[in-house]
Amino acid sequence: MSTYQTEEEQVEAIKKWWKENGKWAIGGIVLGLAVVGGGKGWLEYQRVQAENASATYEGFAQAARGGDLETAVQRGDALINEYRGTTYALFTALELARLQFEAGDKDKARLRLQWVMDESGDEAISKLAKVRLARLMLDMNALDEASALVADPADDSWQGEFLSIRGEVKLARGDREGARDDFSRALEKGVSNPGLVRMKLQELGG
Repeated sequence: MSTYQTEEEQVEAIKKWWKENGKWAIGGIVLGLAVVGGGKGWLEYQRVQAENASATYEGFAQAARGGDLETAVQRGDALINEYRGTTYALFTALELARLQFEAGDKDKARLRLQWVMDESGDEAISKLAKVRLARLMLDMNALDEASALVADPADDSWQGEFLSIRGEVKLARGDREGARDDFSRALEKGVSNPGLVRMKLQELGG
């Protein structure tokens, strides 16, 4: 199973993040406005910071879309250092991990994903990083590490993804029955690439 499967998976990840966090994000904005209570200086600072982060991210995204890995890494690292702890920094690290994985530098991709897991206070983003890291470990044949990352899938919208990776680990270890069970449960819970999981299940006689 590819670490970065399809463009649809990226869209699905964003949908999951918004589904689980959208109302809290909006609530946080409202709460922040209430707390500052008319503190225009603070609000102006926040606005400028957000605009600067957005502009910096766009510069990084342009380099990433253009396939300029060296520039993307330079701009991405600058953004992460300047706006560490922000959602911009987290998504930049996720994108850098993808770019470096595709360039064949799996060790750097691994470090990026681990950084997101360590730094993110957002559970959905942390789980996205964990899913990608588990797939990367599977790709690197580090089965123990991959298994540990998905050993306890929570009962939420990410459960199917964890189960599908767990099935891949079991299949790689020769546990066909266990893999079939996990793939079946993954489809029941919902995954971003059901066609691939269904194909795996059919190959196992499921």
